[in-house]
Amino acid sequence: MSVAGLGRSVRESVSGLPREFWWLWTSTLVNRLGGFVATFMALYLTLDRGYSASYAGLVVALHGLGGVVSSLGAGVMTDRLGRRPTMLIAQTSTAVSVAVLGFMVHPVAIAAVAFCVGMASNASRPAVQAMMADIVRPEDRVRAFSLNYWAINLGFAVSSAGAGFVAEYSYLAGFLGEAAMTLACAVVVFVKVPESRPGKSAAAGGAGAGGADDGVRLSTVLRDGRFMSVVGLSFVIALIFQQGYVGLPVAMGADGFSSSDFGTAVAVNGVLIVVLQIPVTRFIQHRDPRQLLIVSSLLAGYGFGLTAFAGSVAVYALTICVWTVAEIVNAPIQSSLVVRLSPAGGRGRYQGMYTMSWSAAALIAPLMSGLVIDRFGAEWLWGACAVLGTAAALGYWLLVRGLPEEEGAVSAGGGNASGTGAEGVSGTEPVVERTA
Repeated sequence: MSVAGLGRSVRESVSGLPREFWWLWTSTLVNRLGGFVATFMALYLTLDRGYSASYAGLVVALHGLGGVVSSLGAGVMTDRLGRRPTMLIAQTSTAVSVAVLGFMVHPVAIAAVAFCVGMASNASRPAVQAMMADIVRPEDRVRAFSLNYWAINLGFAVSSAGAGFVAEYSYLAGFLGEAAMTLACAVVVFVKVPESRPGKSAAAGGAGAGGADDGVRLSTVLRDGRFMSVVGLSFVIALIFQQGYVGLPVAMGADGFSSSDFGTAVAVNGVLIVVLQIPVTRFIQHRDPRQLLIVSSLLAGYGFGLTAFAGSVAVYALTICVWTVAEIVNAPIQSSLVVRLSPAGGRGRYQGMYTMSWSAAALIAPLMSGLVIDRFGAEWLWGACAVLGTAAALGYWLLVRGLPEEEGAVSAGGGNASGTGAEGVSGTEPVVERTA
């Protein structure tokens, strides 16, 4: 492709999205650029504080448990208080708790604050996803979710390298740096991102739309059989992808590879996402979501399944290429599917339940990989991934049929993005469509 063609492709990928989306996207990028705790928590506790690996594992698990606990509560807050207030509360709480964690010394205090950090840092996700669905036109949502996912991975790739140098100098500086960056996200949201929650009048905008008080409760979400089945499939897919960061390093270490070998291999994941996310999204955004979810599930399962035959860093990297393509396809399509199955007035609760599936997988995946590797060997773990991927593909084939039509997204001017349908929210703030 020529330089001119590449430039045209990039312009087409980023054009047409509302201004509020890009401020939310910027907030996401800044937040990920400041990522430190989740990446370096175990090293901080073992190398800097001198605690055992088992204690470090407990603290990391508590951090993940905090995310599981906060998912549903944050979803309710998103629908009741609004997207913007929930994000501001979550980001401010994250900044404070991360800064406090850097000064904790007693093991009980460290564990307790780490749990709080997990709760606070995960609480903004349902609000961000719901706002993105509010402000982006239905036909642009796959592209928007993809760009947001790209920002997450770009920020993570840069922060991982930069935070490593910071950690060599001072772990406390890393904690305070993340707190400052998270606070900067809150400032961006406060200054540039208006509320987007649909009001009661949105319920009259068309079938499937709902206002802030349209009767959606957590019990409504739990009784939504198809959506909960999709959440279950999301949990299965998340279990598979998590093995790239919990099962893979253990297996490579058992095969005699060093931590630098693992770092070299897994770096392929971040590089491919940054390079391929936008062009792949252009290819998939108007294709059948069921077919894409089926194919991505099979690629994920069998990509990890191929790891059983890896005997060199190059082959490990090749298997990572396979499941990374699955990740690039699955993430925006699955996020868009969750929006299609969610009533507008209950998006926070629905997104909270979806977020919980990933948080729960992050909590359970280390236990799963450790148990299977210790009792049966790594080959059985990779075989299990292939089975799970096949089961997920079958599940998507059965469930994602006859998808409901997407309702018009609410625009910043009070109408929907396509010019018909939902009205603006009740209140003085403009309605924007957007999430990150």
